[in-house]
Amino acid sequence: MGVHKNPSGMPHRRIVPRILAQDSAPRCASVPSARPDLGSADLFVVTVDLREPSPMSSVRRSVLLFGLPLFLLLCAVLWWLSRPVASPTSSAPPAADAVLVHTTQVAARNVPARVLGIGAVQAWSTVTVRSRIDGQLESVGFHEGDMVHQGQLLARLDDRVQKAQLAQARAQQARDQAQLDNAHRDLARYTELVRQSAIQRQTLDTQRAQVATLEATVQADQAQVQYAQVQLDYTRIVSPLTGRTGVLQVDPGNLVHSTDVNGLVVINQMEPIAVSFTVPDTLFPEVQAASQATVASPVPASSQVPVAEAGTGRGKDAPAAHTRPLPVEVYVQGKTDLLGSGTLVLIDNQIDSASGTLRLKAKLDNPAYRLWPGQTVDVRLILGDRPGALVVPDAAIQRGAEGLYVYVVQGDDTVSVQPVSVLVSQDGLSVISKGLSAGQRVVVDGQYKLRPGLKIAEAPAETAKAGAAS
Repeated sequence: MGVHKNPSGMPHRRIVPRILAQDSAPRCASVPSARPDLGSADLFVVTVDLREPSPMSSVRRSVLLFGLPLFLLLCAVLWWLSRPVASPTSSAPPAADAVLVHTTQVAARNVPARVLGIGAVQAWSTVTVRSRIDGQLESVGFHEGDMVHQGQLLARLDDRVQKAQLAQARAQQARDQAQLDNAHRDLARYTELVRQSAIQRQTLDTQRAQVATLEATVQADQAQVQYAQVQLDYTRIVSPLTGRTGVLQVDPGNLVHSTDVNGLVVINQMEPIAVSFTVPDTLFPEVQAASQATVASPVPASSQVPVAEAGTGRGKDAPAAHTRPLPVEVYVQGKTDLLGSGTLVLIDNQIDSASGTLRLKAKLDNPAYRLWPGQTVDVRLILGDRPGALVVPDAAIQRGAEGLYVYVVQGDDTVSVQPVSVLVSQDGLSVISKGLSAGQRVVVDGQYKLRPGLKIAEAPAETAKAGAAS
């Protein structure tokens, strides 16, 4: 909008706007002034342009507003990436262009063939101590958690009834024994009278039958005495084995019954101790073959085999063959702390088809009681040795999109990628079944800085320690 003034400098008070079409050029409208003191030539002109702005002008403004800063930012990034790198100074070591890594040689050694499994510690024997008779518990001869020995008194019941029954049985036996003794004397007299024909022979036969009857009665009395003695012995409850007691189920003063489900206490034999564990059923052939392998051992002089017949191939001092027990090692679950060593004593007679596992059982010495019933442990079953196995540290094995690989150092100190197959990993070492040979150098630390063809140099020992600590 434009405002035109007259020569006197005073604007007209009458304003007449004119609206222009979108495609017409701006024009002005003039109106004569109504004031008499102003000339007719003096006009107050207002020009109004209501045309919409052109779309092309809006695009240009947007490009200038947003595009220019983005262009400048892109130029700055390109300049930063393409800037020249400062050359190393003359004081840099000669091997500054080589990547510092740690390497080791592929070693050939005898590696134990192990089968890993997760097991549970079990008591070698478990006994629930129960009363054999009904009665009142008078006293307990142990504390909960004590080690008890076989034959040790555990509890005592009220024995007054059993003592009375034993006394009654012995009295009955004594009475019948007295009658038997008298019958024997009468039999001797009747035998003499029959010899003298003083009495009939039928009387002698009757006496003999009386003696036999009394002898049987005395034997029954003896059995009754023994039964009463056993009932009395049942009032003293002793430990059937050496082991550790658990929680006492009944306190003194309570009535106990032979039908009590929980009994008095549970005793677990913990020396030796058992470990039950499972392995995949696919390992059954290896486990069976290793357990049936025989080894030769010298025959003791006391049990030497006699000289064999011709053609048998076995002489007098020929060694005997016996099955070698498979060693078993037990560790803390998830750790490398050895808890105990023993031998395999059981291969279950069937495979669990639901879980696809085979149950095994080992027997271990437990003098320090480091193994406890119910404890979950890691088990290693040693099947034998793998002679000349190629091993590298686990840190050398890398995993990529195409599988496992290692960086192998060539003769010119450059590295190349070598795919490998790992048979098993144990004790921080990986047994290589394919891809490497003994004596080759592989990278064990610093692989993240490598790519095929790069030159490498052995890092100092201090760097190796720092990398291991980190």
